Amino acid sequence: MMKKLKLDGVFLISIIVLAITGFFIFTSASLGLLARNGPQFNSIASTQAIGLILGFICMAVTAHVNYREWRKYAFYIFLATIFINLLIFIPGLGIEHGGAKRWLDIGPISFQPSELLKIGFIIYFAAWLSGIKEKISQFRYGLLPLLIIVAILGPILYLQTDTKTIVIVFISGIAMLLVGGAKWKDIIILGLVSLVALSAVAYSRPYIRDRLETFINPALNPQGSGYQIQQSLIAIGSGQMFGRGFGQSVQKFNFLPEPVGDSIFAVQAEEFGFVGSLSLVGLFLFFAFRALKIASRSADQFGGLLVVGIVILVISESFMNIASMLGVIPLSGMPLLFVSHGGTALLLVLAEVGIILNVSKYQK
Repeated sequence: MMKKLKLDGVFLISIIVLAITGFFIFTSASLGLLARNGPQFNSIASTQAIGLILGFICMAVTAHVNYREWRKYAFYIFLATIFINLLIFIPGLGIEHGGAKRWLDIGPISFQPSELLKIGFIIYFAAWLSGIKEKISQFRYGLLPLLIIVAILGPILYLQTDTKTIVIVFISGIAMLLVGGAKWKDIIILGLVSLVALSAVAYSRPYIRDRLETFINPALNPQGSGYQIQQSLIAIGSGQMFGRGFGQSVQKFNFLPEPVGDSIFAVQAEEFGFVGSLSLVGLFLFFAFRALKIASRSADQFGGLLVVGIVILVISESFMNIASMLGVIPLSGMPLLFVSHGGTALLLVLAEVGIILNVSKYQK
């Protein structure tokens, strides 16, 4: 029996604390840009601030939109996000940066459309799985649709040199299948097949091979492919137990590549130490556990799967960023959500957690 309640206040507080903490860390990390390009600092800082403000507004909106409305238009939302990603390949609209063409430039706005694709996929796949219900354990209704979706999205993202997004889509889809009732045996088989596919992609992309070689031997090319992980580990080690203090990172000045992007966790660790890093991880874990509690009490299967998909999206991206900076996994290029630079990404992740807040209003 469904009950309409007030939205989960504890989860809302965890989001606000995480977002503000992230902006606090970002502000310090962005000071490193002053030593490299002063005008760029103003642009990036203002973009992040605007993203945070607009993100909270979007969160308030999605928190008040009945989550069942997303199910009605799930297929069209997914198609729209695919179409927007295809716009990248139109001359004059797509922007190339660092050898990758992943951004759209529309008037005063530039953004990475693959961020939209992730949430479009989650909404559609949650709608699909909740529609077939007990048939999820059957290959042609559960695993096969996921494989077809990955086969459609794979070439689009491959041409954008954005293999990390297809990995995140795949991980989120697997999590939703498991929660929905897929067989572990099928998931393991699918995992082995995906490893073969990823190996083929790695073989065709030299930069991925370089990252794998650097992961195996970080000291192999300390001034080349191994430079980022070397500088990251120096920054993290320098933080020791309590860190150097806010704004006191040395590595963010002319040493760490992308101090407000991929390397921002290393800056945070240097300034706030082991205790600060553990606290940040704790905030993410609390966010995840509270959201999964909301999913377990959702009024229907669609709401539960929607929450699981969003949580896995946020946690897998963020923890892959942290793990890569610690040298636990190869460098992934994943952002640390709520913290890394990207006004559009921040806006979207806050809009996504607003959907979780709305699901929390409708419980069993």
